[in-house]
Amino acid sequence: MSVVHYTIAAGETRELVLINETNTDWHVVQEAGSVLRVHMLYLSQDEADAQWQSSLTVEQNGEGCRSEIYAMGLLHDSQQAHVRTRVIHNIGGGYSSQIIKFVLDDQSKGSFRGELKIQPDAQKTEAYQTNRNILLSRQADMLTEPQLEIYADDVKASHGATTGQLDDAALFYMQQRCISREVAAKLLLQAFFEEVVSTLSDENLREEITQKIQDIL
Repeated sequence: MSVVHYTIAAGETRELVLINETNTDWHVVQEAGSVLRVHMLYLSQDEADAQWQSSLTVEQNGEGCRSEIYAMGLLHDSQQAHVRTRVIHNIGGGYSSQIIKFVLDDQSKGSFRGELKIQPDAQKTEAYQTNRNILLSRQADMLTEPQLEIYADDVKASHGATTGQLDDAALFYMQQRCISREVAAKLLLQAFFEEVVSTLSDENLREEITQKIQDIL
C-alpha cells in the first residue's frame, strides 16, 4: 500500500475527493484553524469483482481545526470495499465528524474500521462518528469496528453504527401512493446517500455521482 503525506497549513481549507481509490494510505496533518473535507466514494457499475482498500489518518495538531470525513460504498456482485479511518485530536478546540454509509447487494462485502482518539491536551473537542449500512441480500456482509479512545475530560464525543435492511414501513407508505416497490426502493437508497453526496462542493461532480448511483441501482 502506497503512503501519501499531506499537510494543511494554518487557516487553509482543503477538499480531497477519492473515487474508487485503492491501496493508498493517506496521512493528513492539520495546523491551527485549518479545515479538511474528505470524500471516499466506492461505486462501479461494470467491475463486478472490484476490490478497494484505503486508509486515512488525520491528525489535528493545532487549535480550532475542523475535519469532515464522508465515505460511501454502493456494492454489488462480488465487489469489496474496505475503509479504515483514524482521527487523532492532539490539541483542543477542534471538531471532527465521520459519516460512513454502505449499501451492499448480492455477495458483496464491506468493512469500516474507525478509530477516534482524543489526547489529554485536546480539551474542548467535539468528535462524532456514524456508520449506517443497508444489506439488500442475505449473502452480503458488512463488518464494522468503531473504536473510541478519550483521554480528556472536557469533550463531546460519540459513535454509532447500524446495519439493517430497507425500511418496510417507508416502502409500504410509498406503495400506497402508487409507487412500485422497485422504484420506491431506488428512491429510498438515493435519499440514503444524499447526506454524503450533498456535501461535495463541485456541482458537476455531485450530478455525476448521483447519476452513477441511479445507473447502478
